[in-house]
Amino acid sequence: MAAKRSSSPKQDVAPPEPPRNYAPRGIAALLAPVLRPAFRKRAPAAAQLLADWPTLAGPDLAARAAPIKFAAGTLTLACSGPTAMELQLNAQALISRLNLGLGNAMVERLRFIQQVPNLPATPLKIPPRAPLAAPKNLPEGELGEALARLYQGIGQKR
Repeated sequence: MAAKRSSSPKQDVAPPEPPRNYAPRGIAALLAPVLRPAFRKRAPAAAQLLADWPTLAGPDLAARAAPIKFAAGTLTLACSGPTAMELQLNAQALISRLNLGLGNAMVERLRFIQQVPNLPATPLKIPPRAPLAAPKNLPEGELGEALARLYQGIGQKR
């Protein structure tokens, strides 16, 4: 015999909700969905390298070059042309120092982009100089006073 077909329209039934698990879960399972988008933009290794750049590179190099990008073992640095030439000659020493500071061999190559690095603005701390005493053999009057001011102004610029 042929099976009877019902003439009533099919009703869409929502699937049942999966059972909830109230057992404790590890923090990695909770953080992964939150951190995954952030890590796609900047890997943790690159973030550590960029954050610790002044310490890893040293104050002299950190003032002249800034890391821009780190991907596939290549660190891209923004610096001026002469600095790029100097760093290219000392690339292996710099790579060794960076990898030693990071704890593993992450940096394999250096790439240079010739541009002024975006360095954090730090005010220069120049100690105030004591005013210079004007020479004793200056002429009297307005000319002598003007020469004394000129002498003191030149002395402050050194």
